[in-house]
Amino acid sequence: MLFRSIVPSVLLVSLSAFFSSHAQAATDTLAKIKSSGEIRLGVRDSSVPFSYLDQNQNYVGFSVDLCNKVVDTLKKNIPNLKVTNVPVTSANRIALVNNGNVDIECASTANSLDRQKQVGFSVATFVSHTKWLVKADSGIKTAADLKGKTVVYTQGSNALAFAKEISEKNGLDLKYIPAHDHGESMLTLENGRAAAFIEDDILLAAKKADATNPSAFVFLPESYNSLYYGLMIPKDDPAFKKVVDDSLKSAMASGEFNQIYNKWFVNPIPPRNIKLNFPMSDDLKERVKTPSDKVPA
Repeated sequence: MLFRSIVPSVLLVSLSAFFSSHAQAATDTLAKIKSSGEIRLGVRDSSVPFSYLDQNQNYVGFSVDLCNKVVDTLKKNIPNLKVTNVPVTSANRIALVNNGNVDIECASTANSLDRQKQVGFSVATFVSHTKWLVKADSGIKTAADLKGKTVVYTQGSNALAFAKEISEKNGLDLKYIPAHDHGESMLTLENGRAAAFIEDDILLAAKKADATNPSAFVFLPESYNSLYYGLMIPKDDPAFKKVVDDSLKSAMASGEFNQIYNKWFVNPIPPRNIKLNFPMSDDLKERVKTPSDKVPA
């Protein structure tokens, strides 16, 4: 209990020091936020349960809640901080962080060595695996059954690269259809224009659970690689990264992170009170125990 009571005060002291020491840096995110009195959060319309619009057209989700923990920390020094939601897509999210239109992307972006060349990431907030979703009545039982077929992927995600790698390695000769967002990808699968939808398992699970008939869709047994999600932030900004990371670490140490996780992955979620039934994985439990932004080479 002593540790939990100390963490918030440590965060406040650290944040005060950051604002004082970096106030003159024109490119520093903390300085920009303090000067403008505004923080710009990148949000998604349909990335359930990370960031999406609820029945009242409000942005909600797991990553949105985590970003709000960072906002709460910043408000200790900027009480009247304005929060502006900036809609982003898979295709433009990195560019919007790069050009300063977004300070933190609060969605479902996987950290990777390639992306680290352009942007920064917080400590890991989720771990997923790439999988295939198909129609239950399609007759497709394994990835090998996709040979010569057309598959759909969401533009801007890692899925296309994974699909091409899988296709080349296994001689599947796949064809590809890009979709604007995960909702459009799911519709492309549902209407038969694609035989399979490739994406991170949790994002597929969310689309399946939200379908009119969830049992009409099934996962193929193959599972590929581990993907470590984080909150995406500007590159080479250690002061801002520390504030973001410390806010997350505080929630992880106190147990609040687990509560937020269960709220979105285990319990019923809006707008239809669906349950994803996606308990925390051992991989994520390890990252909560020992927070890190490290990713496999």
